[in-house]
Amino acid sequence: MLGQSQAFSGFSVDDLGEARRFYGEVLGLDVEETGQGDMRMLTLRLGSGAQVFVYPKETHTPASFTILNFPVNDIEAAVVELERRGVTFERYPGFEHDAKGVVRVGDGGPAAIAWFTDPAGNVLSVLQEN
Repeated sequence: MLGQSQAFSGFSVDDLGEARRFYGEVLGLDVEETGQGDMRMLTLRLGSGAQVFVYPKETHTPASFTILNFPVNDIEAAVVELERRGVTFERYPGFEHDAKGVVRVGDGGPAAIAWFTDPAGNVLSVLQEN
């Protein structure tokens, strides 16, 4: 029934202006703000043509899981560039991280992944696939 639907994802933040700056200026995504007052939201347009909606929520609680994964061809270069733009990479217990925060993954997953958070605390990643 929904197999042909143009589904989209969405998540909340506690400061829409800061989210717009981060996703637009720091990550370099195409960001559009729509609505007014309490009905304002952001639309992130991703390279694949997908759209993600970001909405303000007064009682926002950051997602404790990865909400967006960004595949890259060269994870080391991506990490260096994101750090240059002010991004700090997370280190989670149970994973072996290198000096930059990159985790090399074995069979069945991406070749490497590095996690970071947006200003609202939501978890994002860059990953290099096998």
